[in-house]
Amino acid sequence: MTEPATLTTADPATPPPAPFAEPERPVTGRWISLFALAWLGIWMAQLTPVQLLLPIQVEAQLKSTDWVDNVVAFGVVSGIAGAFALIAYPLTGALSDRTVSRFGRRRPWIAFGALLFAASLVVLGLQNGIVGIGVWWTLTLVGFCVLTAALTATISDQVPVGQRGYISGWISAPQAIGTILGIVLVTALALSQFIGYSLMAGLLVLLVLPFVLGAPDQVLPRAARPPFSFRELAAGFWISPRRYPDFGWTLLSRILVNVGNALGTTLLLYFLMYHVKVAKAEDELLVLTLIYMLFVVLAALFLGRLSDRFGRRKVFVLVSSGLQGVAAVLLAFFPNLTVATVGAGLLGLGYGCFLSVDQALATQVLPDPAARGKDLGIMNIATAVPQAVAPLLGAFVVAQWGGFGTLYLASGVISVLGALAVLPVKGVR
Repeated sequence: MTEPATLTTADPATPPPAPFAEPERPVTGRWISLFALAWLGIWMAQLTPVQLLLPIQVEAQLKSTDWVDNVVAFGVVSGIAGAFALIAYPLTGALSDRTVSRFGRRRPWIAFGALLFAASLVVLGLQNGIVGIGVWWTLTLVGFCVLTAALTATISDQVPVGQRGYISGWISAPQAIGTILGIVLVTALALSQFIGYSLMAGLLVLLVLPFVLGAPDQVLPRAARPPFSFRELAAGFWISPRRYPDFGWTLLSRILVNVGNALGTTLLLYFLMYHVKVAKAEDELLVLTLIYMLFVVLAALFLGRLSDRFGRRKVFVLVSSGLQGVAAVLLAFFPNLTVATVGAGLLGLGYGCFLSVDQALATQVLPDPAARGKDLGIMNIATAVPQAVAPLLGAFVVAQWGGFGTLYLASGVISVLGALAVLPVKGVR
């Protein structure tokens, strides 16, 4: 069968592989640069609201002096949005798998997701009520899911196995840089709520656009498109762990490690303020965040490439998850600023390694080459949803189950369980 030509401005040195074939030719430095740039814009637009703009916006509407009330309200808004991510991720992946656009399978969804994400951020910045905040944050997260579901699928489509740890590191390294850069831009320029959200939206479009215009994306011939029915689409959202145990164990490991990490990081400011009783908690939080992000970047890029070189994933996932568990347990039993500083470094080292290597591992346990987007969408749920529900879950643990010591002990135990869950995977070393 002769496949139609792809309309693309991509580097001709990196032709896209056939839609369902396992890629063998390494992607070029130009492709990697466009990919990393897109993720920088995504993380700035996603994490600056989560870390700064959205909590302040919710708190301003709630007008409560009790931090637990503020965290619970923020958690409810995040949790509702997270529920929609359960649908948006695999649905986008499934639809992109069978898209026959002349521009390719993934690029139309990347463009649509970026526009929905950006537009929702702008409107979110105009909201002055909890309901409006909840509705537009939900749409923002849906746009984020659509965009990232299609973008992560390009790894399985175009990146050979021996390059996936390194390429996945260019998802997590921009996460660290984007978080700091977004917060610094908003605070240093003293931007208003609306201008802050709008700036993040504009940077998102500006940084994602080069990938949409310049990256290769193989066209799927109509004759090769899988048959469609709503029943099959719905059934495809369930992947039997009995039939595909490697996929099931990898998914469980990812859920547990991300829950553990989210519990350990989302309430860190309140931990410093009310448990460690640091005088200038906001300043110390910035220092700890910088340490954490530095180790995330170093671990993601160096250890991701190292796992490619050794051809091993499980040992890196095991050790990185264990490091997160150790960091959380230290904070549970030794709640002081010195230990928190060491814990920030260990947590960043562990999570940075986990983000890159686990993403590479996930691409190697997918059941069906024709459904990579949908299957990775299911995997991505395990990353986005824990971050969405962690503020509410963490506030409940602190308020009802014994305070911050219990919170960090739970974070450590869950992270270690996530490390152990990867051991039964047999198809990847």
